[in-house]
This record gives sequence, structure tokens and C-alpha cells, in this order.
Amino acid sequence: MTLPFLDPELGHIQKKISDGHRLDVEDGLKLYNSPDLLGVARLAHGVRTQRHGKQAYYIINQHLNYTNICKNQCRFCAYARKEKEPGGFTLTFGQIEENLMARRHEPIREIHIVGGLNPALSLDYYLKLVKTVHKIRPDAMIKAFTPVEIDCLAHEAKTTIEDIISQLKQAGLGMLPGGGAEVMSERVRQELFPKKISGERWLEIMAAVHDAGIRSNATMLYGHIETLEERLTHLIKLRTLQDKTDGFVAFIPLSFHSKNTKLAYLPPTTAYDDLKTIAIARLLLDNIPHIKAYWVMIGEKLAQIALSFGADDLDGTIVEEKISHMAGATSSKGLTRRQLVRLIEQAGFTAVERDSLYQPVISDVVI
Repeated sequence: MTLPFLDPELGHIQKKISDGHRLDVEDGLKLYNSPDLLGVARLAHGVRTQRHGKQAYYIINQHLNYTNICKNQCRFCAYARKEKEPGGFTLTFGQIEENLMARRHEPIREIHIVGGLNPALSLDYYLKLVKTVHKIRPDAMIKAFTPVEIDCLAHEAKTTIEDIISQLKQAGLGMLPGGGAEVMSERVRQELFPKKISGERWLEIMAAVHDAGIRSNATMLYGHIETLEERLTHLIKLRTLQDKTDGFVAFIPLSFHSKNTKLAYLPPTTAYDDLKTIAIARLLLDNIPHIKAYWVMIGEKLAQIALSFGADDLDGTIVEEKISHMAGATSSKGLTRRQLVRLIEQAGFTAVERDSLYQPVISDVVI
């Protein structure tokens, strides 16, 4: 027998889902405002189980942050530095090769590459960067650059978005990570990141990326000055583009870390909000296959719990991510395969190693 919900509104939402109707912003607000946290989890977990059963995914991957020099200087960012500011860096190709070769013995399936908008770097740098990674890791997916970086490259090279995408694809780019949209609200953009491209421009570039046959992830940075309505509108915009392109592979909610930023007065997100956001993303994004519980941002223990709140993926080993840790993230700098499998299995799920497009892989190397 199905137990009733503590919040009657959740029963109405459950019926809407079972009848095949999409949830809207009003439904999302009811979910956010519901006091029945476990009831929201039941709804999201039901959808997650229909799609993925007891499987929970992870990947052996490596992050490469090539520069933290950035002209945008967003208020929420602890990573960026101005030109010649102490702590600024741009990796040489020798350093990039050294970073990659240091883990050459590991069965890495994906190289995740993002950085700042460094005015000193030309399109040639980016093309050589991709080619260098592809030469050292020919079998790994190169998942690199946000639409913000793509837009900057097109502007600096005085060419089209389509041309930039084509050149990067020829160099070895296989996928985009999906960051840079933050929250698609013009109000928030003007307050926190006025120099960054708008949400509409981000969607336009993603559409071009998908049209070029390149898949991507999508993200949302939440827990700063945005409203719940702005979060939900962001999700609906992603869903609308997915209807048109079917190019998004996964959605990753990114909890905001304020330490060392100009918003350091803001408190961290709560576990309650993190879990609600993951669950609501699973319920609203009915056309995006996967929802990540990104352990780097919310911590390993909460990511475990999130697997029962709609998430089906923990991301990966992630050695060595800099951006969120410079903003005060307290999670590990990286996890081993054994640690990821243990997290998944102790949460009651079946661990499945995957590639970037969620195809299961089998590896005999223990890391």
C-alpha cells in the first residue's frame, strides 16, 4: 500500500507526474515550500528509479584548470585573479603535459578543462591545449570550455561561434562541461556578473554546440541572491532547449560557496536546500537523462544521501579541482575508484563506472 504524503500538495503533484503532465514553476514552488522533505524525496526517487533502477554512476576523470586570470571579475568567484595580481597563473604547455603525464598510468576516461577569460591567450593557445591533451590522452573524452569561454574566443578571434566550435572539434574537443550560466536571471547577472554573457546568449551558444554534434552538461549555481522562482525559471529554460536539441547529457546543481568571495557574508547552503534542489531538478527536468550529486560541492556524505533524492551520478575522481576549493569547499581534493564505489554501495545502489556519455565501462586497474 502506498503511504499518503504528509503534505497533500505532493499527492497532486504525484498525480500530475503519473498522468504524464509536465511540472511548472508553480509546482516547483510547492515542492520547495513543502515541509515534507521525505515526500519530495519519494517523488524524485520514483522518477530516478524508473529511469536508472538501482544503478549509480561514476567516472575516472581529471580536472585541468589552465588559468585563473579572468577579465570578468564576477562577484561570486574566489578563483579569478587580475593580470599580474599575486596568485594568478596560466599553465605552460610543459606544465600541462606534466600534469597529464603524472597520472598517465590511470585509466582516465575524461579530461575536464575550464579556466578564466585571460586576455593574453589567443585562439592558438586553446587549440594547442586541446591538441596537447588529445595527444597524451587519445582515448579520453576532452570535455572543455563553457559557452562563456567560447563566446570570448569568437569575439577575440573576430569570427563566429560556429567557426570556433568547428576548430575546437577538429582539434579534439568532444564535449562541453556546461558551466557559465550561473542562474539565468538578468537581475542576478547585473548584480553579480555583469561582464559575463547573458542567459539567452548562453542558450544560443549551447544550441550551436548541440547542432554541431557536441553533447554537453548543464549547471545551475544556487544559494546566493537568487529567488526560488529564478531557480525554477532556469530549469524550465534548460528543459525548453533540451526539447529542441536533445544535447544535454546531465544536469549538475552547484551549491554556492561564499568564502573568499565578495559575497562572503552569505551563509552556506543547507543540506535541506541541497537535497530539495536535486530532487526538484529530477522532477522538472524530465528530458535530461542524468542528475549529478556533485560531491565536490556538497561533500561526500550528502552526495550519498542525494542518490535517494533523484540523483543517479556522483561524477568522478576529480583530481585536482581548484575552483570550488578556492571558494572554501571542504570536500576531498580527489577520490579513488574504491572510495566512490564504497559511497555508492553503502547507500544501497549498484556502482557503474561510465564514460562521459554514460556508456558502462570495465577496467581492471585499481585506483
